[in-house]
Amino acid sequence: MPEPIRLEYRNVTMRFPQDGGGSLTAVQGVSIAVRDREVVSLIGPSGCGKSTLLNIGSGLAAPSEGEAYVDGERVEGPNAHVAFMLQKDLLLPWRTVAENVMFGVEIQGVPAAERKRRAQALLENLKLAEFSGHYPHQLSGGMRQRVALARTLAVDPTVLLLDEPFSAVDAQTRITLQQELAQTLKRAGKTALLITHDLLEAVTLSDRVLVMSRRPGKIIDEIAIDIPGRDDPLTRRHDAKIGGYVNRLMDRLGIGAQEPVPA
Repeated sequence: MPEPIRLEYRNVTMRFPQDGGGSLTAVQGVSIAVRDREVVSLIGPSGCGKSTLLNIGSGLAAPSEGEAYVDGERVEGPNAHVAFMLQKDLLLPWRTVAENVMFGVEIQGVPAAERKRRAQALLENLKLAEFSGHYPHQLSGGMRQRVALARTLAVDPTVLLLDEPFSAVDAQTRITLQQELAQTLKRAGKTALLITHDLLEAVTLSDRVLVMSRRPGKIIDEIAIDIPGRDDPLTRRHDAKIGGYVNRLMDRLGIGAQEPVPA
């Protein structure tokens, strides 16, 4: 039997009102199903509605048409089953690393002993235990993003929504963080929908890659990544088939072509 669907968009359309009347359609008729423990990447031109879809999935925005579901329940507002990780770490500068990791579960009302246990386990897994008493300004950019990942996982979500989480770090740090993210998702058994503009990142981290058209954003292709070792992107990126997938995505996006591939 197939794995259960954890995150689903059913025929989602999103329109934004414009000054002077009328509306702008950001995404149109988008349907996506992400199954248990699956990692799916969403790629497409800037402005095609990728972040809008994450906002809808997290309950931060309501679609104009269609519905989003998490574990079969319609998303009608923010809920504890979904966690969001953004480009900026948004750590609280007056709280230590451990206190930042515990922030979400503190809001949820989790008892102090359990908050500390979760934070300690996550910081150990992400090689940050020795920095638990440090403050954000004492950390590198990559370390801050690992703290943000730990904070995201601490609330024990069903689904992680990741909006270009590594775009602000250097290339070497990004590769390290990709490896840590992949291993952490595997170890924790989490489901994730990832937005990225890095095609190699999309291929190495994902089970499937969904390609969106220009605005109004629609799903125009779905590419299953048939390379073993999704939890080990460092090895996966050296697979002989990796270049073919990246080239296929480039072709679908019209990168390097005089005219973009039509939707």
